[in-house]
Amino acid sequence: MTAEFRRATLDDAGAISEIIGEVVVEPDPVGLDGPMSPDEVSQWIDRQGKYGAMFVAEEEGAILGFASVDFDSSRAEECTIGAWIRPSARRRGLASILFEEGLGFAGEQGYKRVRGRLPEANEAALSFLSTIGALVPIINPGAQYDMPIYEVRRDE
Repeated sequence: MTAEFRRATLDDAGAISEIIGEVVVEPDPVGLDGPMSPDEVSQWIDRQGKYGAMFVAEEEGAILGFASVDFDSSRAEECTIGAWIRPSARRRGLASILFEEGLGFAGEQGYKRVRGRLPEANEAALSFLSTIGALVPIINPGAQYDMPIYEVRRDE
């Protein structure tokens, strides 16, 4: 079966809340501080208004992952993008397509700087975001892509 990608609605808040609950128990959850209730997710979607957006990957009625494009009103030309996938649905390219959806939205909004979300010492996320950075000038010409810089520590 092939996943479909679309903009999230308030009806998706429960499924997004479940995904957040699955992701935050993992080591180094990317850009999430802890579990969120469906009401908190609904508030997040509402706060985004027309300047931000969430996108979901859906297959056979089940939400497998989501991406969020968030803005900071003090930095009008900048947005932050993150994507989260249920552990059982990873390694299928869903996060990449969700990021592409988010980057397309960022381009439509005129964002000139796109930031990736990255926790310290999460090498898998660093590798993924590095490959996504190459897509930014293709999908959003003229935009700059930034990731937080952390020292990646390897256990010897």
